[in-house]
This record gives sequence, C-alpha cells and structure tokens, in this order.
Amino acid sequence: MEDPFVIVGGDAAGMSAASKAKREDPELEVVVFEKGDWVSYAACGMPYYIKGTVDQLEDLVAVTPDQFRDKRDVDLRTNHEVVAIDPDTQTVTVETADGERFEQPYGALLVGTGARAIEPPFDGFDLEGVFTLHSMDAAAAVDTYIDEQAPQTAAIVGGGYVGVEMAEALTERGIEVSMFEMLPRTLQPFGEATANVVEDHLREQGVNLYLETAVEGFDGEASVERVALEDDSIETDLVIVGVGVTPNVEIAEEAGIELGPTGAIATDEHGRTSVENVYAAGDCAEATNVVTGEPDHVPLALTANRTGRAIGTTVAGTPTETGGTAGTAIVKAFELGAARTGIIDDERAREAGFEPVSVTIEAPTRPHYYPGAIELTVTLVADRSSGRVLGASLVGRDGAKRIDTVATAVHSGLTVDELENLDLAYAPPFSPVWDPILTAAKVLGGKLESDDEC
Repeated sequence: MEDPFVIVGGDAAGMSAASKAKREDPELEVVVFEKGDWVSYAACGMPYYIKGTVDQLEDLVAVTPDQFRDKRDVDLRTNHEVVAIDPDTQTVTVETADGERFEQPYGALLVGTGARAIEPPFDGFDLEGVFTLHSMDAAAAVDTYIDEQAPQTAAIVGGGYVGVEMAEALTERGIEVSMFEMLPRTLQPFGEATANVVEDHLREQGVNLYLETAVEGFDGEASVERVALEDDSIETDLVIVGVGVTPNVEIAEEAGIELGPTGAIATDEHGRTSVENVYAAGDCAEATNVVTGEPDHVPLALTANRTGRAIGTTVAGTPTETGGTAGTAIVKAFELGAARTGIIDDERAREAGFEPVSVTIEAPTRPHYYPGAIELTVTLVADRSSGRVLGASLVGRDGAKRIDTVATAVHSGLTVDELENLDLAYAPPFSPVWDPILTAAKVLGGKLESDDEC
C-alpha cells in the first residue's frame, strides 16, 4: 500500500485539499494533523462573534472533525503538531498533546501551517487584557474578558481589516474605542479616497482615531491600564493588537523548502514547493499576482480554499493549476462597505513596470428617482500605455460588492474600454443604466484619451 497524502494544518487550505482528494480518489488515504482543537473554521467571522451577530463560536465551523472522519473518510487527528519534515525519508515527525512523538511517512505532503498574528516587541504585551485576534481560542478569550471584566474603554492598535471590524464589534458591546495607526491612513491597501471616507465614518460612530501615531507599549499592574505613546499615554481597559500576520514557515524552512521574496513558501503554478512531493497552500504560501505576474503573499480565505482544492485534485491524479490572486477583499466598517482589488497604489504600480492613471468618482447605486439611491465612491486605476485595468477601490453604504466586476476585469486582463463596454444588468431597483463601475471606466477612458491627445 502506498504512503498517504499527509496534510499539515486543518483549516481552509488543508481541509479543502483533504476533501477534494478523497472525492477525486476515494481509495487514497488522507491523514491530516492539526495542532489545535479547531478545524475548518471561518476566521473572518470572529469579530462578528465578539460583536454578538454570531451566537456561538461553534457556528463558525463549516465541517466538524467528526464529519470529516465519518462522512468524508479523512483521518483527521486534532491536537497533533507536526514539528519536523524529513524530505529524504519522506516522513514528518508528529508530537501529540501528551508529548509523545512518532514518525508518519507520506507519499505527498501539503504544508498548510497558516499564519500567526504579528506581536510587536511592545512592553506590557503580557498584561491581562492585551489580545491579538487570529485564532478561535483568541476570539473566545476576548469575548470572555469582555463578559467578566466589563471594560469601558478599548484601544485598537492597527487600522487594517481586524482593527476596523473590531472597532464596530467593541462599539456594539458598549465600549468606547480608540484606534491607533502609525501610518497616515487606515486600510492602507485600499487607497486614500476609500480610507478618507472610512475614517470620517469611524469618527461619526464615536471612534477616537489617532493617525500617524505609533504605540510604544502598554502599562499597568496585572491588567492593562494605559497605552504608551511617544509623548503621552491614554487610559484603556482592553487592547486589541491587529497589525498584520506573518506566515508560519519555520518547519518548512528547517526542511530545506525554499521561501520566496515575500517570506512565505515559494510555490509553482500547481502549488509545488522546491522539494519533491511537497506542496504548500494557504496563509503560509505565496501565490502569483495576476497583475504583476510576480509572487505575492495574500492571506485571504478564498485563495486558501481554492489553492487547497486544486492541490487535492493534483495529488489525486489530475494536475490542476492553483490560479492567481488579485488580492480582492471587502470589509464592513459600521454602515459602510469598503472593497479593493488589484493594484491601486501608484508606487507599487510603477515598481511593477506600469504607468498608472486613476480617477475617483462618486456615482449613485440606483437611479435618482428610485428609493435607496446612495453614492458609491469608486477609484479605478489603469496603465497609461496599454489601457489595462490594474485595480480599483470602492466605498459606500451600498454596492461595495461591485468590486467583483473589476476583479473579473483584472483577472481577465481587460482594458478600460473593454470594461466600459461590458453588458451589465440594469433595472431601477438594482442599478442605474450606467453602473458606477461603467461610469468610472467611462471617465478613466476619457482621461486616457485626453492624455494621448496632449
């Protein structure tokens, strides 16, 4: 009997690969090692559990461990941590929760070790009431702390996805929120126009916003009491640190598996690493940026699920490409939706060899005469010489999911003219005749034409 398909990590990439491999080849033995208790869970839903929108933490689990074992015939072993990979013998070393170790052979191996929250070297990080939010256990700990300690004030360090979503969640729990961002704006990858709208809205919702403000640490006795800044300190009862994630690549690197320029595991178009019979997917691995064609690290759920599924198909006998990423993302900020795709930043576009041209417009999401017409702010970016759509950012109280139209254009390599001429659906309850995306493309196309005439 041939050695099994072994998977390290039981979340999006790993369990997608396991399920797809078994579906494609029911005779294939699939073994999954997960170092914790939780598998196949929606990490993006954790702020909404803390907010109270999601009743039970278990509601975030898509497929339970027993369902994987009993219905999908996957040998899933929770509380089993893979601590080493030996490519020469094609084995992994596994450590149980009881400290026992054993060797597991593999025929193919998927490293899906994910990422972890960055913990800056702040003084006071070990105080009670200071949390990161990148695991189900962390979400449970934050929720319990709020219930038991009833904090009146909270400090959020970082103005990215986690920071913005947690600002809403904690405000809903009756906590006064202060957000600290060391950069000039929140939601940095979304561009200036979108960030400005979001920041104004955060302030309207009562969030105390401190931009270009670096946090130096936390003070307190047993529990956090203050956030330390360069020349000041601000009292707080709770801290959420959300300054990004870093890929878990240690066991891969120790095994001689190459890392890419982003610091995540380098992979080819099928998810293969530099080591034979070893694949990588999810938040620990690179993907190809569809705009630049270069490696990128985009730790998002769909990328992990899709890549894992493709690798499962490949391992089962049908080579399947994992696909690229445009970094498409959407975030809820109280009553606003903000979304982005592709390349928006001028400097990054120029580094990739493009000459970016952009427009920012405001357009209604429905005709002026139909109830519910709300302005949507659209920033659209294209390359001057080719007219190729490079990316976009949207923000508004309605319509941010329209980013998917631009994401499709980015993936397909469409030009601004081709985007403008897409036959999008129209009816007054849903959209004006000229959808905001088409309007942005029309305006950007006119700008490109006028530039050509100069």
